[in-house]
Amino acid sequence: MSIESVGDRFNETLGDRIRAWRGTRQMSQAQLAQRSHVSVEYLRSIETGRRVPARGTLNNIAAALHVSVPVLEGQPHLGAEAEEPMHSVVPELYKVLLCYDAPDDLAQAPRPLPVLTAEVDQISAMRRDARYGPMGPLLPPLLTELTHVALDSAGETQQRAFWELARTYRAANSLAHKLGYQHLSSTALERVAWAAAKSGDLLMEVTAGYLKAGAMLRAGAYGPGTRLLERLMKRVESAVPEGCWREDQLAVYGALRLKLVMFEAQSGGGAENVRGQLAEARDVAAAMGGRDSLAYETSFGPTNIRIHEVAALLETGDTEQAVERVREWGREQRRDLWTPPESTVKERASHHHIDFAAAQLAEGDRGGALASLQEARKIAPQHTRHRPKARDTVSTLIRLEGDAPETLAGMARWISR
Repeated sequence: MSIESVGDRFNETLGDRIRAWRGTRQMSQAQLAQRSHVSVEYLRSIETGRRVPARGTLNNIAAALHVSVPVLEGQPHLGAEAEEPMHSVVPELYKVLLCYDAPDDLAQAPRPLPVLTAEVDQISAMRRDARYGPMGPLLPPLLTELTHVALDSAGETQQRAFWELARTYRAANSLAHKLGYQHLSSTALERVAWAAAKSGDLLMEVTAGYLKAGAMLRAGAYGPGTRLLERLMKRVESAVPEGCWREDQLAVYGALRLKLVMFEAQSGGGAENVRGQLAEARDVAAAMGGRDSLAYETSFGPTNIRIHEVAALLETGDTEQAVERVREWGREQRRDLWTPPESTVKERASHHHIDFAAAQLAEGDRGGALASLQEARKIAPQHTRHRPKARDTVSTLIRLEGDAPETLAGMARWISR
């Protein structure tokens, strides 16, 4: 299929938006490249849609242009009929987050806390599996009921209600972030911290800080985010009596380490610092017996360490080594390429395949890049559709192919509809 028949679905790409904002700021390519710490040739390849930049590079470009990364990524991506139900919940969700301490009256008494907890469990599973469509409409009414229970209770019941409220606000943050509503996501993060502080659970408070650090990483706030993670790690360390670590403490602590890996990689901390943080994370995983964990709904263990290692190599520009790592691990599975186990959180597994597709594309393996995107779509379709890097990689593949095969054209139609 010719490029013209599918190219109009990507008539405004990341590169187009960067070029447009550069014109608005009256900056030459050389000026933007210098301020973004990249070569002119590399910037030109991004603007022409032939390269997908690493997140750290994109943060630098956005900072140089004085715009946000979501603006450059074209988020939120509106107009997709199939996704309309997810976007339609945003106004109601915004109202609920705004009225967090003075919720709407209920027509009848809230359901018992154990019943509400069961629904939170269901929503949390949807979040991990990136099933945003069915999750979205459940959030506003559940948040309202939980808030009434939390504000009208006392003692352990109240603390448990706030604990469940923090989990539900986390799901709201995930939905807002994935759909591209960054201000709503920030508000949800504040609500996670508010509820966690009232839950009486130190690890829940640390988890709230971990989520905030993730947002700081996406915003390019490297110094403040690193200091926040270091403070959180000290809080966990201080809560452990004489080195007697519980598994949930190790898992949360390990997740903080992995977030530091990405801060080092994106901020240009150097390959040695990245390797050091990865080594520390492996030590924590070994102390857990080498098991993957979902403590406090945060993935940690050997699988997620590998996912972060690949992502960090991509951020430091070592796509060749990233591909070699995945091939090396694949031999352990008797496969050409390593793939996360089926038990891996679907959002995490999909994230890995999208990142790896960008590595394959950079190494000239267009067929492999498309295959990885197809795998990401099979695992978590809604996550793949809404991840800007997936859209940018498809756009780049379309531009590089003079005659797009039907498999690529089909992916382009699906991801852009």
